[in-house]
Amino acid sequence: MRIGLLSDTHGWLDPRLQEHFKDCDEIWHAGDIGGLHVTDELSAWKTLRAVWGNIDDSKARIAFPEHQRFTLEGVRVWMTHIGGRPPRYDRSIIEELRRDPPALFVCGHSHILFVQFDPKLNCLCMNPGAAGNHGWHTMRTALRFTLDGGRPKDLEVIELGRRGG
Repeated sequence: MRIGLLSDTHGWLDPRLQEHFKDCDEIWHAGDIGGLHVTDELSAWKTLRAVWGNIDDSKARIAFPEHQRFTLEGVRVWMTHIGGRPPRYDRSIIEELRRDPPALFVCGHSHILFVQFDPKLNCLCMNPGAAGNHGWHTMRTALRFTLDGGRPKDLEVIELGRRGG
């Protein structure tokens, strides 16, 4: 199962993502969508899983949950927008994360791309950075990876160019 992962589009979707995600089975959006026109377009390309973020309006909050927990290809996943990173997770999720850690924890919000394994939770944490033009990030980014045999593999960073470009 090939996954395209993005976050923090803030209402703008780079058209090149369609080509980057063409071989993906699903697209995941980790919040700060910025308008349902973004998720409408993404879901026209592929199966979409998304969560709302702190800038999203009531329409997005009705259409998508704040947290998604699911198992795909044997991998237990938790996707939310504001999650933090190892070892400084957001206090709103830290207790549940410690009590019931997933194998893959996905969040957005920081506009900082990172992939880090947390040995204390035996959990891989991913943040695709920000794919949109709004924010303080310099490079717009997304991730692509495979879920296979109960684990993520073949991770690729997609650089979409400088913010505003």
